Amino acid sequence: MKSTNEKQAALGHIKVLDLSRVLAGPWCTQMLADLGADVVKVERPGVGDDTRHWGPPFLKDAQGRDTDQASYFTACNRNKRSITIDMAQAEGQKLIRQMAVQSDILVENFKVGGLQQYGLDYASLKVLNPRLIYCSVTGFGQDGPYAERAGYDLMIQAMTGMMSITGRSDDVPGGGPQRVGVALTDIFTGVYACSAILAALEVRHRTGLGQYIDMALLDVGMAILGNQAAGFLNTGQVPKRQGNSHPSLAPYQDFQTSDGSMLLAIGNDGQFARFCQVAAHPEWSADPRFASNTLRVKNREALITLMQAVTRTRTTLEWIGALEDKAVPCGPINDIGQGFADAQVQARSLVVNQLLTPAALAKTTVPSIATVASPLRLMENPPVLRRAPPVLGEHTDEVLAELGLDASAIAALRAQGTL
Repeated sequence: MKSTNEKQAALGHIKVLDLSRVLAGPWCTQMLADLGADVVKVERPGVGDDTRHWGPPFLKDAQGRDTDQASYFTACNRNKRSITIDMAQAEGQKLIRQMAVQSDILVENFKVGGLQQYGLDYASLKVLNPRLIYCSVTGFGQDGPYAERAGYDLMIQAMTGMMSITGRSDDVPGGGPQRVGVALTDIFTGVYACSAILAALEVRHRTGLGQYIDMALLDVGMAILGNQAAGFLNTGQVPKRQGNSHPSLAPYQDFQTSDGSMLLAIGNDGQFARFCQVAAHPEWSADPRFASNTLRVKNREALITLMQAVTRTRTTLEWIGALEDKAVPCGPINDIGQGFADAQVQARSLVVNQLLTPAALAKTTVPSIATVASPLRLMENPPVLRRAPPVLGEHTDEVLAELGLDASAIAALRAQGTL
């Protein structure tokens, strides 16, 4: 991820008005910002995005002490400009409409119909800017019996069945439904929303017109069930939790070693045969119970019992060293700290550390912010690094000046509580 100018960026010509909060919408708009779009994030005066307060953990000051700023916000708000506007006030609504007229894309995640009272819904803004691509992110979509409900990632994981296939089975210690360790549905909704927006941009190249995009966490939650959903829909069999093993592959799970655990992800018969050679048990690959993946899945219990006795005889690093040059997928089970310390992660420069601007430092004691680099590796138009996640309202005066407001007009709006 490089510090490049916006002329080199894929979306350097695009303006985005970000009215979203928390994770799904901001994840989408950060992807657009990383690709070079000018993203202006509108936040509530004095409060800001909810995630600014979702801590611990909190950002540290130069002395390593906790500040009052949660690190959560930094995960999905890099490269954006922050402006504070009270959209409950008529003057605030007017400012947002002015910004919408100048924008290519608007992303919001208010409840269904929530922006209509402010004249900031798609039907109202389409009249002012027919080219506007307007993306709404909600829990359950714009129609259906649950449309009015609030939706949260954990709720969606529970409702879709994601939790029912995550965790160990009920008959082992610690068994029971589990949520995925990150807000997976929110993040995937952001990615899907970004894809839909880019498709709408391509359509606009042909038609000259924007369009409305209805993104729902529930829809995405069902979609990302992937092969588990396909299995149910085509067989009627409800998938069950089975810990770290795979319903359709074996051996494909964690194994204990002499000093911890490792992961084997064997996906075909050739890989299994090569593992058996390294394990000094070539007869396993010829065993009628294990000769194909389907047979290994059918006889999983017997196979895993044999393998566990062997994997405990070497350390994790010894197994990795023995298997990696044999093209047998094998690796450590890291914690996040070990993940970031991994040589390949470091070689890919997946951590970026951005210093705050003098304007931001006037409002915070946090000297710099670390984030995970964009994984979008476009060789000719790489993602850009322009701004650290902004402090609340950091760019209010700058953005309003671009709308044509002078210093006295901005001061008046601030005095009346609009900003």
